[in-house]
Amino acid sequence: MTFKASHRRSLGTHLALFDWLLNPLQRREAPIIYTLLGQQSTTTCGLYLNLGYWTHARDIDSACDELAALVAERAALGAEDQVLDVGFGFGDQDLYWWQHYRPQRIIGLNITRSQVAIARERVAALALGQAIDLRHGSATAMQIPAGSVDKVLALECAFHFRTRERFFSEARRVLRPGGRLVIADIIPLPLSDQPKQRLRQRLTWWLVASKFAIPKDNAYTADAYAQRLSAAGFDAVEVESIRDQVYAPLHHYLQTHPEALKRLHPLLRWALRLALRFSAKTVYAGLDYVLVSANKPGVVEL
Repeated sequence: MTFKASHRRSLGTHLALFDWLLNPLQRREAPIIYTLLGQQSTTTCGLYLNLGYWTHARDIDSACDELAALVAERAALGAEDQVLDVGFGFGDQDLYWWQHYRPQRIIGLNITRSQVAIARERVAALALGQAIDLRHGSATAMQIPAGSVDKVLALECAFHFRTRERFFSEARRVLRPGGRLVIADIIPLPLSDQPKQRLRQRLTWWLVASKFAIPKDNAYTADAYAQRLSAAGFDAVEVESIRDQVYAPLHHYLQTHPEALKRLHPLLRWALRLALRFSAKTVYAGLDYVLVSANKPGVVEL
């Protein structure tokens, strides 16, 4: 690539990020957003994009691993499992699950082609192509045979799906009887009775939903989440809020470790620094973070 072409590409990225961050009328689809963001991450060792789970973690890398471990433990991930990971990002959690749980096979689906290409390169570099099969594909229209997997996992991505209910239906279809679905997900909190707090909740949810391609159909609280999973044919449904172990400790970490922001594009760094001037209670006023699990009934339907 020539200098001029490289310069034009860089300028295009600057303008696109500026438009995405500051244009209130601009709503981009998830694949466009993640292609635009590229490999930018606050992590040091990997390319994780999740917010992390902060019970024992002291840095963003270990917090992201801890969230992947939490999902795996809730799924009871084991050596005999055929796993389907939807929205796998750059494949960090798949590499972690393979290293620590050794499932029989992991199949990944991701709708962002640029992420799929990079994740495949990372898997190939470790000669794990036979064990981890990463594909371009949709979580709401899976090219996966019915009843062929033991676990379906979705780590911080289901809020993007159009719609989450279509994903529930597809997950139930591809799971074997007795199979398990586990999701780490972002949803709105129930609205407060206090007008000022309710306004904060609506504003912060709108900011996240508009910038990160969350469809209006996915904007429902934990109780509705459980009801919709049950209506989709799952049992043993659990929806647990873990927001206190996600948002506030992440916010504190970024406030006290500004070097993590240096790995981001200057415009993203500016936006995050602006958010970090406020308290976590304000920034995340309207956001819940849930760990969700459910089982496909174990009796084969005739």
